[in-house]
Amino acid sequence: MVTPLDRKRKIDYQGTARLVEHVIKGGVHAIFVLGTTGESQSLSIDDRKQFVSFVGNAIAGRVPYLVCVTDTSIEDACCLALRARESGACAVVAAPPYYFSPSQKDMVNWYVNLADHSPLPLFLYNMPGNVKVSIAPSTVRILSSHPNIWGIKDSSADMSYFQAVKYLTGDVDNFSMYVGPEELTGECVLMGADGGVNGGANMFPELYVKMYEVASRGDIPEVRRLQNSIMKISTSIYTVGNCPSSYLQGLKCALELMGLCEGGLALPYVSVSDDGRERIRTALQSINQSEWK
Repeated sequence: MVTPLDRKRKIDYQGTARLVEHVIKGGVHAIFVLGTTGESQSLSIDDRKQFVSFVGNAIAGRVPYLVCVTDTSIEDACCLALRARESGACAVVAAPPYYFSPSQKDMVNWYVNLADHSPLPLFLYNMPGNVKVSIAPSTVRILSSHPNIWGIKDSSADMSYFQAVKYLTGDVDNFSMYVGPEELTGECVLMGADGGVNGGANMFPELYVKMYEVASRGDIPEVRRLQNSIMKISTSIYTVGNCPSSYLQGLKCALELMGLCEGGLALPYVSVSDDGRERIRTALQSINQSEWK
């Protein structure tokens, strides 16, 4: 889920409430906040804590709730994990600490300490594009033996990595694997992933839920059909800004145009231009929701 922000970069709580209702009504199986799409690293720890509490109250136990606690400070990560538990979350998720790139040994040390001190089960978060390092499949295998580490969210978009992790953890009971890139969700679920964590579900939750369902039952013709809709969204909405933050710019602009929440971004990022906004409006008008509803 995005973190709705107004033009002054303050949390849009009314929009947050509308967005929570929108995705729950759309059939999502869980809500995940403060990940990459949630701009966690651009928000203060106080804003993150308040947001976690607000979303927890808005969900009110209707679907499972997961909170990303990625941080360079293990104390702040654990503090946010505690707030997550107090707010009704069922698990936390964390990418490796960034800035000085940790070695694989460092990552084992980090995750073991975080899992030991977290009041909630922990999911690993592989996001090498943003934190500069990848959690090696062999490292995932080591960490999967920890009783408080329950799975991994892989946002590498690397199918070879996905296959290696699935192979090395295949005999580990109750260790789940989820994928981030929505363009790969159908393929990965067909190959054994437990689900997808898809930013596009902020806009069209029914589409991504249906993709999960048809892939889960091995309906390849339907996977191919729905994949066309997912790729249309990806190529028309996420590419307008022509910069590394284009995905988030496009997604937040679309949500604002749909009347769900304000479309502001946290510093240093800015909203799309007026021309970009009109291109996204046109893209939204061209998307035929009857293809999945």
